Amino acid sequence: QHHCYLTARVPRVTCPKHGTRRIVVPWARPGSNFTLLFEQVVMILAREMPVATVASFVGTTDKRLWRVINHYVAEAMKRVDLSRLKAFGLDETACKRGQRYVTIFIDLDREDRPVIFATEGKGKQTVQLFREHIISKGGHPNRVLEVVSDMSGSFIAAVEEHFPQADLTVDWFHVVQLFTTAVDEVRKAESKERALPKGTRWGVLKGRETAKTQTQAEALQELESEAFATGIAYRVKEQLRWIRRAETSQAAKWRSTNFLNYASELIAGEPLLKPVAKALKTYKKHLDRILFRWCSWHTNARLEGLNGLFQAARARARGYRNVTNFITMIYLIAAPIADFLAQ
Repeated sequence: QHHCYLTARVPRVTCPKHGTRRIVVPWARPGSNFTLLFEQVVMILAREMPVATVASFVGTTDKRLWRVINHYVAEAMKRVDLSRLKAFGLDETACKRGQRYVTIFIDLDREDRPVIFATEGKGKQTVQLFREHIISKGGHPNRVLEVVSDMSGSFIAAVEEHFPQADLTVDWFHVVQLFTTAVDEVRKAESKERALPKGTRWGVLKGRETAKTQTQAEALQELESEAFATGIAYRVKEQLRWIRRAETSQAAKWRSTNFLNYASELIAGEPLLKPVAKALKTYKKHLDRILFRWCSWHTNARLEGLNGLFQAARARARGYRNVTNFITMIYLIAAPIADFLAQ
């Protein structure tokens, strides 16, 4: 019912050599203004609610709590062993509005809490930093046998340079994302030239087999029957399902070849469909890496789950002051450090 504050001045001593120092007490870590039990409560709450909410609940500032959270998460991450790492996936996310990104690496063989490294930035330098991180944690780049990535040229070049023994797989999630983005670009361009059916915006972002509102279903039917450019783009994207259902790599290759020929004929001569043409060109360029997923032991389910992870981390770190805090929250939610934190 009532807040209770216990304040204890920790004795200080003056040393001719080292200056003034606080004595070490058993109920607080050196340099902290909180007791160990208080910090334990903070760590438990931070995993379940936004840090700003935790700060309000315990009666202090979020800045002070971030120091506590950053300390314990950093100490726990030092104890993560990567000596058996054989396959990893990577993806990037914008940490704030603007051109600030965080690249996240996950262990594809971990059943739970797969995040093993996150760093500010995107592209080639992040892969190099991850390579150095692996070595510092007892692993070796040559033991990595597979990497799952998107179609970023910088990521692919970096993986080939720093992980020469690994097979590179382009995950299917990013293939679908590539064409979904193209469809949306066509929709935006066409909407400037002619009125589109009501419900088009959200309807084309859903698969043909996905549940839709009646308005969205009617919009898709009209788009395709009236030969809207958006309807053609949507039809091309939906053909990916046919490829995805192939049971072997050889069958997927045959279907991909037919898909590329069919789609190229379908969009020929239509300026509004240039985004789809670009997506087809990208698909053809990375076809070998896309087909490797049929030989892979790993699925893209974990990479798809990263989107939920990003959203959860942003929600928990709402009001975070810098990229370090955002990365800390990602580790707290999805890195294999729960046992270390419990200790």
